[in-house]
Amino acid sequence: MKRIKTAVVISDKMNKTRIVRVEWTIRSPLYGKFVKRNTKYYVHDEKNSTHVGDKVKIIQTRPISNKKRWKIYKEAS
Repeated sequence: MKRIKTAVVISDKMNKTRIVRVEWTIRSPLYGKFVKRNTKYYVHDEKNSTHVGDKVKIIQTRPISNKKRWKIYKEAS
């Protein structure tokens, strides 16, 4: 089963490639405070249809290049 994540586009300067940020929260085991964590992914965008600030859903796929293992599944609203 392929993994699907919700992300926000943070860079659209490359052709057919976007950099997205996936955020999640965890609870600190020591203090009990909720802490935000994030990861950046290089994502394949075949049509260059997304821009900075867009919310998208990404899906895991075969390796497309050295850093790209995700592609845009659909634009989230």
